[in-house]
Order: sequence, then structure tokens, then C-alpha cells
Amino acid sequence: MPTKLSVRGLSKSFGAKSVLRGVDLEVDEGKSLVVIGGSGTGKSVLLRCILGLIHPDAGEIWIDGEDVLKLPEAERPRRRRQIGMLFQAAALFDSLKVWENVSFRLLYGERMKRDLARERAIACLAQVGLPPEVADLSPSELSGGMQKRVGLARAVAADPKVLFFDEPTTGLDPITADVINNLIADRVKALGATALSITHDIASARKIADDIAMLHEGCIIWRGPAREVMSSGNPMVDQFVHGRADGPIRMALKAG
Repeated sequence: MPTKLSVRGLSKSFGAKSVLRGVDLEVDEGKSLVVIGGSGTGKSVLLRCILGLIHPDAGEIWIDGEDVLKLPEAERPRRRRQIGMLFQAAALFDSLKVWENVSFRLLYGERMKRDLARERAIACLAQVGLPPEVADLSPSELSGGMQKRVGLARAVAADPKVLFFDEPTTGLDPITADVINNLIADRVKALGATALSITHDIASARKIADDIAMLHEGCIIWRGPAREVMSSGNPMVDQFVHGRADGPIRMALKAG
């Protein structure tokens, strides 16, 4: 199976703080990789580098055999059109109706006619279990779980080939989180898309991943099938997935 996404030797520092230290990752076409790790381990920086929101200090990011860091500026919109993103806080535009949020790229990137874009948005909302009447609501009228569903509908609206998920279940109750996990797994499979997610939620990772990798202090310290993460044999992974305070991972705590 061909490699869809490849990260090679990715490094990023902010001043004297080294956040990513030569990260290597590969995701095969049609597969889902979840990167787990505690707060401050570099997960978000890794994702932002891949998305082009942060420029790394060193390394390469390849998608479909192209080093996206070396793409001319004029070529980057073409690459971005193949990507869908579910943000941690859904990141919906309060000034737009739900259907306009879902079809935002179609309206403002692809210049699709509004009536066609609305039809597409309603179809995408149905795919994440939301009825047509939700389309004309504002994001402020939705619960947190419904906002996540709308964010997922927006992520898949343009039939992307690569999907990114940033802490998809953060802030949700366990039942709603499981619904979102099931929807993510279903949509990724339906699209035949390649997915990369970051999370600290082990239940979410096990539900949506084919493979799981753990990032610690800017390095990948373990990778394996999702079914093996709870018995990896790696003491850092074991401490993290079982939520133990005692172990090789030391948390910096401030008094007061």
C-alpha cells in the first residue's frame, strides 16, 4: 500500500525550547494514525507544521510524493484543497449559519453556487446524524456535541483525500465522545481517506486508529497497531495509557 503522508526528521524550536526533535512518521493511503501524548509534548506543533501553519526548522513533509514545504506559493492552494480538518473547538464562524459553515470552502474557495452549496451541506449534515433544520441555525444555538458534528461535516464536505483531527473529543461527555469517534471512523472509511489525529484520549485513539504512535519530549518513542497500545511493553506508553502518576514520565508541577 503506497505511503500517503510522510514526515521526515521534523524539528521545531521556540527560542531555547526544542519542541520537535527529528520526528519521523508515515501514514499509508487509506489508513488512520493517531498520535498520543501528554500536554506539551509537541502534538499540536507537529500538526500545525504539517498543515503549514508553522514552518519547521528542519525536516520534510511529503504528501503524495510531493515535499509540501518546497511547493511554490501558487501551488499550495491546490494541495490544501485535498485536506480536511476538524479543529479542537470546532472553530465555527458565529456570523454564518450552520450550512454556510459546512460549505465554507465550497462557497469561498470553489465558488460553488449557494443553492448547490446548501444542498451539499445538508447532505453532509445527514452523514453526521444531523437533520436538515439544523442547517439554518447559528453555531451558538448548538450543543458542544452538535458543534463537533458540524465541524466534522465541514471537514468532509469537499471529499478530501487527507483528514486531520485535533483532539476531536476534548470537552465532550463520554457518550457524546463515543458518538463522535464512531462518526469519524465511519466518515474516514466512507471517503477512503488517510487520517492523522492527535489526542490524549486513549479511548478515542483506540476507536479511530489503525496505528497509534506516542510522542514524548518531541520524539516518537513507540508505534504499533491500536490493538497493542494497552500492552505495548514500553514503560512510558504503559504509564500514559493506564493513567499512572508513578513511572518514567515525570510531570513538572508548580507549587501555589
